[in-house]
Amino acid sequence: MLDALAAALDGSGPAILPLDPRLPPARVAALLEAFVPAAVQTPEGAQRWRPATHRPHPGRGRDGTVPPEVAVVIATSGSTGEPKGVQLPAAALLHSARASLDRIGAGPGERWLCPLPVSHVGGLGVLVRSLVAGTTPVVTQRLDPGRVDPARLGCTRVSLVPTQLRRLLTAGVDLAGFGTILLGGAAAPAGLLAAARQAGARVVTTYGMSETCGGCVYDGVPLAGVAVRTVAEGVAGSAGSAGRIEICGPVLFAGYRLQPGPPASALAGGWFATSDVGSLDGTGRLSVHGRADEMINTGGEKVAPGEVAAELEGCPGVREAVVIGEPDPEWGERVTAIVVPADPGNPPELPALRAAVTRRMPHYAAPRAMVLVAEVPLLPSGKPDVAALRTLAAQGTLAAQGTLAAQRTPAAQSTPAEGRDRVSEG
Repeated sequence: MLDALAAALDGSGPAILPLDPRLPPARVAALLEAFVPAAVQTPEGAQRWRPATHRPHPGRGRDGTVPPEVAVVIATSGSTGEPKGVQLPAAALLHSARASLDRIGAGPGERWLCPLPVSHVGGLGVLVRSLVAGTTPVVTQRLDPGRVDPARLGCTRVSLVPTQLRRLLTAGVDLAGFGTILLGGAAAPAGLLAAARQAGARVVTTYGMSETCGGCVYDGVPLAGVAVRTVAEGVAGSAGSAGRIEICGPVLFAGYRLQPGPPASALAGGWFATSDVGSLDGTGRLSVHGRADEMINTGGEKVAPGEVAAELEGCPGVREAVVIGEPDPEWGERVTAIVVPADPGNPPELPALRAAVTRRMPHYAAPRAMVLVAEVPLLPSGKPDVAALRTLAAQGTLAAQGTLAAQRTPAAQSTPAEGRDRVSEG
C-alpha cells in the first residue's frame, strides 16, 4: 500500500482506492461495484476487475477514468446512506501532510505509529506524512497497550481516536515518549484531555473529514492555507455565533467518484459545507458542537449530544459516554445517555447525572434515559457506531454490548415549570 500510495502521489502510478480486507466479501463487492476500479491488488497479485452489471455513470468520468489530479479515492463509511468515493488530489494530500508536520514541529526522519485503518482518511494521513518525512510507519491492526512503547517502536508521533487514548491511559501506558499524539475521529472530552496531559501526553486535537484530507484544524486553529467559517441560515456568522461549519483551502477534495463534479450543495464558491455545527471565538478558534444531523430536537429545543456527553464524562463514576436522541411521543425526541461506568459494581444513577448536567446546561439537555454498557460499539474508523446504538436502544436493551442496566425517567416526572419552559422557549 505504501509503495502504491507513493506512486499515486508522484504520478508514476494510478490512483488508488484502499479497502479494508477484513470487510465482509459482500461489502467489498458492493464497494467495487460502486466505484468501478480498473484492477484489484491483493497480496496475491493484481487482476483486472469488471463490474457484474454494466451501467452508465453520469457526469465526469463516464468511461470510469479518474481526474488526473486525483491520487486517492476514499470510501466513506456509508453509515447513514450510500457510500461515496471521496476523490483526493495529490496536491491536497501533500499540502495537508506538510502543514501538519510543520504545525507539530515534526522534522524529517521522525517515525509514526499508525493504529488506524489505512482505508480511512485518518490512517491514510499517517502514511502520507510518513512519505513526506522520508520514513516508514509502524502499522498495526490492533493497538495492544502492552506493546505501545515509543522507544522500542522507534516512533515519536502517533494518531489516535479518543477511545484508543482512553484505553491506553486506563492500562497505564506511558505516553510521554510520543512527541505528539494527534487525536481525531470524534469529539475529545475535556476530562480525557486533562487526564492525558496530566499523564505527560502531548495531545493535539484535530478536526476534519475525508473531504478535507482528514484533520485540517488543530486545537481549534486551521492549518496553514485553510480557512474556516460558520454559516447560519445562509449567512456567515460573527464571532461566537453558531452555524454550519464551512472550510476552504488547498486540502479540499475534487468531487465524488462517478458523480457529476463537486455537488453544488457541498462546494459553493470554493467553500465546503460540512455536516457539523460549530462556532468561532474572537481569535478565530473553532469549537465543534456536533453533527447537524445528530442534533436532538426535544420539546422544540436543540441539544448538541457531544456537549452533553462531555458533561457526563466529567461526572464521578462515568468512564465513557455517548448521547443519542430516541423517539419520544411527548417531546419528539428524548435525550438518552449510553454510559460505560468506571466501576461496574457501583454504576452512576440517572438522577445524579441529570443534576450534574443541569448545573452547566439547560434542563432540557439533561438525559431522560440511560443505558449502562460494558463498552461502546465502534465503527472500523474508531468512532462510536451511533446507528447501532440507536437501533439497540430502540429495542430496549443493549445485551449484545454487555448491558449492565437501563434507567428511564418517565415524562410524568417533568415538573410543570419544565413543561412551561419547553413550550414557551420552543
